[in-house]
Amino acid sequence: MSKQRLQQNCVIALAVLMSWAAAAEPPEPIPVKVVVVTMFEVGADEGDRAGEFQLWKERRNLTKTFPFMGYRDLYLDPEKGLLVLVTGIGTARSAAAIMALGMDPRFDLTKSYWVVAGIAGFDPEDASIGSAAWAEYLVDGDLSHEIDAREIPEDWPFGYFARYTKRPFDVDKPAPTGEMYQLNTGLVNWAFAQTKNLTLPDTDAHAKAHRALYTDHVNAQRPPFVLKGDHVAALTFWHGALMNDWANQWVDYWTQGQGEFVSSAMEDTGTYLSLSWLNRVGRVDVSRLLVLRTASNYTMPPPGVTAAENLLAENKGYSGLAIAVESAYQVASTVVDQLIAGWAVYENQLPGAVDQKDLP
Repeated sequence: MSKQRLQQNCVIALAVLMSWAAAAEPPEPIPVKVVVVTMFEVGADEGDRAGEFQLWKERRNLTKTFPFMGYRDLYLDPEKGLLVLVTGIGTARSAAAIMALGMDPRFDLTKSYWVVAGIAGFDPEDASIGSAAWAEYLVDGDLSHEIDAREIPEDWPFGYFARYTKRPFDVDKPAPTGEMYQLNTGLVNWAFAQTKNLTLPDTDAHAKAHRALYTDHVNAQRPPFVLKGDHVAALTFWHGALMNDWANQWVDYWTQGQGEFVSSAMEDTGTYLSLSWLNRVGRVDVSRLLVLRTASNYTMPPPGVTAAENLLAENKGYSGLAIAVESAYQVASTVVDQLIAGWAVYENQLPGAVDQKDLP
């Protein structure tokens, strides 16, 4: 979005809010059943190479547009109560965008489900390009201490360690205050059960060729599939076998051995943080959050390629961007459609706590 367009949208949104403030009776907020959270778009909203948002715009009846003081406008299907948001990349932008939407008087989000649907780097030990992972644990990769690896004690595996501790993976750590969030287990399990047997797109020859390079990782060579797996969110786009090892240990450390690192991106702890604060004031229900990430690339290189070589190659274009975007849409859509179809029950009772035979 151009700077001029952003300024125009800000002026429009401010005018709308001021007009409501001056009105004797502000309009009733629009009830939203599901908010789909995407993080970026490549170019235009329609008709060119797709980012995370475009397929929702092209394939859904998003007929109503709302100016938004954020990365892009908001789009609503008024008949189904589906709202789609683009936050921008990074935890700072995602936190700001979610907070802005959560406080927006135009919408009633008290019963809304939130479905993050975006791409990520995946651990080749766990899954393949194009695969889709539902996360139960979101672990922050920024909130910590760090000493340059060239200056750490010889017996330290990494220079990265938890705040208020004395060394990496110190067992005497404080309770997490932003380092880790756990989603609603029942809801996550329900979403996985609805999608685990989906056949994901696998027509991209470039993605297939890239998967074949990972000869040391059986799961990296498989056709795309749906799994459960946990997420590291960090503002640094890291890459390499050593960082991948750190991510696995970091998730294990903060989840007390309950989590399994699968995906790495840059937004989801910011999203959860804002929702948790909005939850405190009754604007949203944070227990209705789902996080789906799909593999556009791997978090470490294949055998015979250095981390620098692989990352620089990926910077020219992710090998699995197209199928990852498609997988994100297909898997998330399955859950979104079921939430909307079962709204008579799901408005007040969360899936996972409902006997499915009681649905209309």
